Amino acid sequence: MIDFKPSINFWHDFKSNQTAGLWLFLGSRRSLQIVHPSIFQLIFWGILGGAANTLFSWLSAGEIGDFNPQGLVSYALWPFIALIVGIFLSQRVNNPRLMLVPALLWLVLDTHIALLQSLIQYLGMIDVLPYALYDYLPILFMVLFVWQSLAVVWVFARELQWPWWERALIIAATLFTLVVWQMSVKSQPIWKVEDVPPSFSEESFYTQNRILNKALEGIEFGEFAQSHWYFLGVAGASYQDVFMSEVERIKEQFDTRFGTFSRSMILVNNPMTRNVIPIATRTSMEMALRRMGQQMNRESDVLFLYMTSHGLPNQFEMENAPLDLKQVDPKWLKDTLDKSGIRWRVIVISACYSGSFVSELQDENTLVITASAADRASFGCSNEADYTYFGRAFFDQAMREQHSMFDAFNQAKETVAKWESAQGFEPSEPQWAIGKNMELMLPQLEQRLFPQVNAVKTTPNVEMPLNIH
Repeated sequence: MIDFKPSINFWHDFKSNQTAGLWLFLGSRRSLQIVHPSIFQLIFWGILGGAANTLFSWLSAGEIGDFNPQGLVSYALWPFIALIVGIFLSQRVNNPRLMLVPALLWLVLDTHIALLQSLIQYLGMIDVLPYALYDYLPILFMVLFVWQSLAVVWVFARELQWPWWERALIIAATLFTLVVWQMSVKSQPIWKVEDVPPSFSEESFYTQNRILNKALEGIEFGEFAQSHWYFLGVAGASYQDVFMSEVERIKEQFDTRFGTFSRSMILVNNPMTRNVIPIATRTSMEMALRRMGQQMNRESDVLFLYMTSHGLPNQFEMENAPLDLKQVDPKWLKDTLDKSGIRWRVIVISACYSGSFVSELQDENTLVITASAADRASFGCSNEADYTYFGRAFFDQAMREQHSMFDAFNQAKETVAKWESAQGFEPSEPQWAIGKNMELMLPQLEQRLFPQVNAVKTTPNVEMPLNIH
């Protein structure tokens, strides 16, 4: 016979029930010894549970969407079932006070689990969780959801000394109900984001040609007998704002500090810029590189090409739904650069597995920098970020503090390694590959890029992490 403690006062009962929920999480029968059931406690914990699950649903929806009453009704189904079970058990063991206990314990445990899930979801949103954990979060959340119901069954089965076959039957029925419930209400979260098919407006469709032509016409000749830098930035994926933000900031940095104004342009895939900035496609990249090649002095001017997006081995992602865009691969990029007639090239690619581009792009007149090795991921891609990890470390920090590309790369590589280590990420291992002719030419080009440096600095061979000729 379960002997429940009499109610003392609301807050004392609240603390006792909270402790009982923690013991329930451990599958301990002690939860039944300290729980204080009452109708007021049931209602109060029901409100807390609904609020905690609403918070988790809101965070899971990315802080957007609309409140979905049907989702809250679906959530209330479980404490209602627990209440029915409590009525059945109270009649079976002739203990009326048992009636509220299953529902109350379930709500207490569910509230704590929902708050824990909300904390984990928030930490993931601000990009502070170890990268390896993200793949396991859905499984973790599902296990917690299943356990909070099984724990109630397990504790009562032990306390009431049910026979093994009855325990097995009830646990199996509970698992079956959980699976069916999860499948049926998956489309009815408490905070719902309606799926809106991607679209490309008529205005954007007709405006893009004019925007691209205007940007191309804005690329000017450099002054005769001087070295000039030309900048082209490419933001490949439209579904994360960090790539758009990054190329916009880096272009501004090059225009204002490095003198590329009127010799720079960006290509961006993002719904917010379709009417003001040329979209990034293989076609627009080819046209931009050809235009820059026509305007550049082949012997003394240099191209700085920056590409940022997601990636796979030998693939830089181009995405702008609903358009069906061809992806950029190393061979196509190399052929396009060669056709443009641009001789001196500094190519920086920030994407996962971007090191797979190095072997194809490297030649005697080219410096290739990538955010990761050929078999490694890079990090920092989120809507909340202004830069990727490598973009911030190299452009926003190192390029403002150092006075040579090599020193900036080394500083950025060390900075990224520290950030990745702190987050528990596998090192991305940024790469540097410089050709023989570019190695000799770079100090002269850097005098234009960093005019405040009077002395010509050399690039030592012995310290280079990768020197491909």
